[in-house]
Amino acid sequence: MASTGSQIMADEQQLQVLMARQPIYTKSQDVVAFELLFRDTDGNFVEGLKDEDATLGVLLGTYSSITKGGAVQSLPCFLKVTDSFLLNNDVPELPKQNFVLEILGHSDVTPEFIARVKGLAQQGYRLALADYDPRDPKFEPLLNIVHVLKLDIQLLGLDNIPALLQRLRTYQLELLADKVETQEEFRRCLEMGFALYMGYFLSKPEAVKGKKITGNKVVLLELLTEMQRPSATAQSIEQIALHDPALTYRILRVVNSAAFNLKREISSLSHAISLLGIDQIKRWVMLFLTSTDKTKPDELTRNMLVRGRFCELLAEMLGRNEPINHFIVGLLSQLDVLLDMEMEDLLSQVPLQQDMKDALVGRRGSCGELLQQVEHYERGEFEQLSRELDKPFYEVAYRHSLNWAQQVMLAMQQA
Repeated sequence: MASTGSQIMADEQQLQVLMARQPIYTKSQDVVAFELLFRDTDGNFVEGLKDEDATLGVLLGTYSSITKGGAVQSLPCFLKVTDSFLLNNDVPELPKQNFVLEILGHSDVTPEFIARVKGLAQQGYRLALADYDPRDPKFEPLLNIVHVLKLDIQLLGLDNIPALLQRLRTYQLELLADKVETQEEFRRCLEMGFALYMGYFLSKPEAVKGKKITGNKVVLLELLTEMQRPSATAQSIEQIALHDPALTYRILRVVNSAAFNLKREISSLSHAISLLGIDQIKRWVMLFLTSTDKTKPDELTRNMLVRGRFCELLAEMLGRNEPINHFIVGLLSQLDVLLDMEMEDLLSQVPLQQDMKDALVGRRGSCGELLQQVEHYERGEFEQLSRELDKPFYEVAYRHSLNWAQQVMLAMQQA
């Protein structure tokens, strides 16, 4: 069973940093690395890592982990580094295979700085350069040293990029398209031959007019409708689930998995409901509603799971009513992207309470407010976070949500 917010705060180590991660994708929208969004208590990028073995351990243990093909893998993290961090020669012993050091565009590119960057490359560190401005000659020496070049497509303008790529061909660089905000921008960058992609293009639906929810999603919606009825029983819910035996089997596989740590096997949905309660089964019905087909990348489902759990934990920590409803709102907040439907059209077919629909469409009410907090956190907009909670609570809740989502992805992939 899922731990409560107070249990998690008691069990988990509290760090004096805020960290979030942003995926870096390949052409096929697989995640191959994460950019680390990092602030210590003084608002610095990386200074908080210098003497913090605990932070480094959490970073390597949770923030770089991903579930792929039913197994857990560790991916490299892009870590933004300041001039002082590099030049003071006190870069901690970062495992080279786990980090890409990201040099910032406003760096003061002195001969000393170039020598230091070259030395790090010779030691085997992978290096990236952000905020590249083709009009500024200071970047030229770095292009022969770094491995990855980030190009901000919003700043440079998509129409100007083909000519720039021609000029960059002489350098042996892996090109990363940054700030890719729509599927159309992703397609254009794909045609230009970028190797890597960052941005929120996965969060934007490509709505298909008049589209209806189909397949086993219909059975899942019927289950949700029944679960909302005050007179619903374990038997009435099970009767609907039996319309799709394969789905019932998958739900039972997940409930019996390590994610629940049950002492004995559950053999029927009515048994599961009597043992765990309708809210827990509602959670798993929601999870299967959000599970993706092969046309959408796993990262979308993963992010929906993280959002759902993060919203729920914040609701518990703040003493809000109905944490399960906050979970559902966080989880469904990208269902429009998953199903390629406008959120309003989608919600007309999904049986949810009006306050939850208001949260999803207009970020209103308790659920909408906490969803907005979660969106700020995952974008690294830490200054926008509410002061109702101490900052370390956010990081612990986010970290727990990453781990929880990983467990659930494993269970769902094996079901």
